[in-house]
Amino acid sequence: MALSMKCSMASRVGGARVANHRAAFSGPRIARVAQPAPVSVRQPLASRVQRASAVTVRAVKVSVGDLKKADLEGKRVFVRADLNVPMDKAGNVTDDTRIRAAIPTLKYLLDNGAKVLLTSHLGRPKGENKEEDKKKYSLKPVVARLSELLGKPVTLVDDCIGPQVESAVATLHNGDVALLENVRFYKQEEKNDADFAKAKELDYLDGAIKAPKKPFVAIVGGSKVSTKITVVESLMEAADKVIIGGGMIFTFYKARGLKVGSSLVEDDKMELAKKLEAMAKAKGCELLLPTDVVVADKFDANANTQTVSIDAIPDGWMGLDIGPDSVKLFQDALAGAKTVVWNGPMGVFEMPKFAAGTVAIANTMAGLTGEGCITIIGGGDSVAAAEQAGVADRISHISTGGGASLELLEGKVLPGVAALDEKTA
Repeated sequence: MALSMKCSMASRVGGARVANHRAAFSGPRIARVAQPAPVSVRQPLASRVQRASAVTVRAVKVSVGDLKKADLEGKRVFVRADLNVPMDKAGNVTDDTRIRAAIPTLKYLLDNGAKVLLTSHLGRPKGENKEEDKKKYSLKPVVARLSELLGKPVTLVDDCIGPQVESAVATLHNGDVALLENVRFYKQEEKNDADFAKAKELDYLDGAIKAPKKPFVAIVGGSKVSTKITVVESLMEAADKVIIGGGMIFTFYKARGLKVGSSLVEDDKMELAKKLEAMAKAKGCELLLPTDVVVADKFDANANTQTVSIDAIPDGWMGLDIGPDSVKLFQDALAGAKTVVWNGPMGVFEMPKFAAGTVAIANTMAGLTGEGCITIIGGGDSVAAAEQAGVADRISHISTGGGASLELLEGKVLPGVAALDEKTA
């Protein structure tokens, strides 16, 4: 009998990391579950329990933590992880956050005698199983880091379905782990095909939207309004305040009739921006946009820069970060919040000259965690920003789920979440 599992996030509770991975059993008379794995032992237990009490979100689904060795030993466990990590041109992993997020759950399963079959996507191959895609998007570079962190060898299977997988499964022993090749070599993976079933994270993201501790503030960044519209609309239903940052702000500015220089604008989404501002007003949700921006004369790490008011962007210059006045405005808006959800950076934080706004938000969220606020970061760029700022272990929960976390924040019904059994008393 096999156990299938989604391994999509890492929670940080009171400074101690908790891997929160969602699972679903297949087979008769076995409950479908969602799991938080054990807390890593980096602080005295009493300290962890005391600090965690301020940010705990109650699990409403059966979890892997409810399973014992008798449930797992000898079972084949199919784990869907998010190992979509950035790599350099030489194929070296440059940020292993998502790999590390999966380790506690994997160790939990392996230590309890499970036979683990691990799967993930990487990048955006064309989905035609071409040799050039295999060379560029293979998960092979992930194997070395996985093996190092697990303290045991991880075998890479050259496919994710078919005879090679069947053979790999047949040779697994208790406590063994094998990584299947990139599932996105097949087009069906992104279409919720029955053979590529997915299950996703739940407690923090879903709980933050349906039953947030108030005041609830949402921060939405990123480059385009079009990719975040449903997220913003959903958050307005629950949030007291929604803070907007990133490149999408210039579509709002231009919709207000302001000049934005050569900043990124989605001209066909200006009416949408107006609609969002009107919607926020109608719902009594305070919508905040930056009051100043850091602009550059070109999109380059060594560009000339200046900080200007939103109504004074020079012709030919582009906005690449929020300014210090905006940071102060947003920090004031976040003061006293009990729940904060952040998705998307405030600027082009990959370039040091344009990282200040994003790093300031990350540090502010870390400070709020210490005050008992539930702080949640979702999305690859925001996760990387928290790591860059050195505050990832001071955030209540960090989701490595990327698009899946966005869908959950949008209020979509996810197949894997719907499949999980409710937790009984």
